[in-house]
Amino acid sequence: MPPSPYWLCVICLSLSLHAEDLGQLVFSDDFNRNESQETKDDPGNGWGTNSASRAKGNKQVDLVDGAMRIFIHKEADHAVSVTHPFEFADGAVKMRFKLEDAKDTLGLNFADMGLKTVHAGHLCMAIFSSKDVLLRDLKTGAMELATYDQKKAGTLPKEALDALKLKEKSFPTPIAPESWHTLVVTINRETMTASVDDKVIGSFASPGIGHPTKKLLRLSVPKNAVVDDVELYRRK
Repeated sequence: MPPSPYWLCVICLSLSLHAEDLGQLVFSDDFNRNESQETKDDPGNGWGTNSASRAKGNKQVDLVDGAMRIFIHKEADHAVSVTHPFEFADGAVKMRFKLEDAKDTLGLNFADMGLKTVHAGHLCMAIFSSKDVLLRDLKTGAMELATYDQKKAGTLPKEALDALKLKEKSFPTPIAPESWHTLVVTINRETMTASVDDKVIGSFASPGIGHPTKKLLRLSVPKNAVVDDVELYRRK
């Protein structure tokens, strides 16, 4: 019996999602190389880390078995940040990743260090945990400079704290730790969309996501995470 029109539509939608054009591939890394030394971070291929300034120079990034393992050192005073230049307005990030523990998270943070109205250039972020995926507008949310300073000082009014809840959206999504998964984060104008293992998890639209000069990708890891086969795409 031939498939019904309904199932034909589902099949066509599935094919269109898989065939989605992520844009022009501008960078890729399979981490299949050796480090020049083993005492300090040395990921190579344009990657940088914050270990010198936030972990007293202790190693927090290691290339192991053709993947990049990120782990926080006991002397660190900040989450590990592994950075790579990535200039775009609309584009996508694709990578394989593994959370080592149910409490681990992996954040993809997009920044413009030339923007002085936000703390540390923060624009927007997607955070993957074992329980959910969180999409955030940081530029007009928690990292807007006046908001950030007031929140840090504990003087942010309750109505402003409540308003910050509108600058993010969480999507319950079980992501099994100790297993490899594939994520895709796309940004199209003011909308950020996250997918895991070829399944669209959700989208969130907010003005800060549409900032036209995203220039830096940060992988933010408060504990541990492993990444591989990173691909950066630019559509605009």
